[in-house]
Amino acid sequence: MAQDNKKQVEQITDMEVDFAQWYTDVCRKAELIDYTSMKGIFVLRPYGYAIWENIQTYMDQKFKETGHVNVAMPMLIPESLLQKEKDHVEGFAPECAWVTHGGSEELEERLCIRPTSETLFCDHWSHIVQSHRDLPLLYNQWCSVLRWEKTSRPFLRHREFLWQEGHTLHATAEEAIEETERMWNVYADVCENLLAMPVVKGYKTDKEKFAGAERTYTLECMMHDKKALQNGTSHYFGDGFARAFGIAFTDKDNQQKTPFETSWGYSTRTIAGIIMTHGDNRGLVLPPRVAPTQVIIIPVAQHKEGVLEANQAVMDKLKAAGFRVKMDDSDKAPGWKFAEYEMKGVPLRLELGPKDMEKNQCVLVRRDSGEKVFVSLDGIEDTVAKMLDDIHDGLFAKAKKNLEDNTFPAYSLEEAKTIQEEKGGFIKTMWCGELECELKMKEEAGMSSRCIPLEQEHLADTCAICGKKAKHMIYWGVAY
Repeated sequence: MAQDNKKQVEQITDMEVDFAQWYTDVCRKAELIDYTSMKGIFVLRPYGYAIWENIQTYMDQKFKETGHVNVAMPMLIPESLLQKEKDHVEGFAPECAWVTHGGSEELEERLCIRPTSETLFCDHWSHIVQSHRDLPLLYNQWCSVLRWEKTSRPFLRHREFLWQEGHTLHATAEEAIEETERMWNVYADVCENLLAMPVVKGYKTDKEKFAGAERTYTLECMMHDKKALQNGTSHYFGDGFARAFGIAFTDKDNQQKTPFETSWGYSTRTIAGIIMTHGDNRGLVLPPRVAPTQVIIIPVAQHKEGVLEANQAVMDKLKAAGFRVKMDDSDKAPGWKFAEYEMKGVPLRLELGPKDMEKNQCVLVRRDSGEKVFVSLDGIEDTVAKMLDDIHDGLFAKAKKNLEDNTFPAYSLEEAKTIQEEKGGFIKTMWCGELECELKMKEEAGMSSRCIPLEQEHLADTCAICGKKAKHMIYWGVAY
């Protein structure tokens, strides 16, 4: 075979040797992403974007089922607008990028390229909200945002990245809190039922909550290397933003009231989670429900009479049943094709050649386990559907076992530090709720607080760090 016109599959670094390099290799060699001449700005290649499109399609349907509508806000925020909410602007100030000139002329006021859009939504709502009949407002937008990160890594830390940001406004605090938790649960559904990623559900400490929020709900996932990845947050703002922007409405009793606000966001960072939760030393492993291609068909001995037609017939049947299917009938060697689609994480490979045609069968090969089975072509749609569900369930079970096997209780700071040094993973302790102890855990054990889970366990009566009376059980970990 001529080497100059045949792309060869490159070896990736084993994750046990260098996890960070393995991750970067997978991002590039699975053709998810490419670097640009601008630091921290990446190209999301068609295969990587297709994964995001499938996430977007699933989430957009969930949002609309819960009554949300899509809108589009400007990408530029006047500095005076951003300054209206003090805590919010302080939280984002180090990451803001500014436009100072229009053409060759200096602007009278700097314009911030949106790092998030709370201020834009509030400014808009201050113009349109008058009566309780105008509420609730359930908005979402799909867009990119810009945050001037000092360091960058594919999907994990981009200066510009894609996301959705939901923003809602409610007549009462109770409605707003209910909305915050509802969308948090939608995110949990996305993680577990679409991406096969188990989550730890909880809320952030005051130190770690979103700038300007009263409470931030989070989903924490564990990666292969036992580090944490925050994967979706939902924020209850109370009425702070509304007061700052002068948003008010007349209630049923003709009294002026201030509404209550939420926001919630989910980004392409979740693709990093997919890679680091499910990938292996052969490359990407995609959960079937989010995979751009669920089944890759590889004709065997395709030069022989009738083989391509038989493979095409199977593909047509699977496509008609709603599966995302491709056939590779190129002249590349079968071994090259196998390695290529393993690298790209396609969940299921279907092989069909002359001997299979004689027996009315084909070969199905699972990407997650490598299991190879011969199955009848009769009812192939049902067989594929069941196998894809089995792959999803298997990936979720494997990830959940990793989470459970690497979550440890600790009863002192020294014990927590030792566990993290020797085993890694999530450490759960009792905590007094004081910032001083949270900072001490970070300084001495290298772990940040991940979340205070809603489902509390009583491990002890006292804080593992200071020995004072405990208020919460909390998760700690080393995070991306």
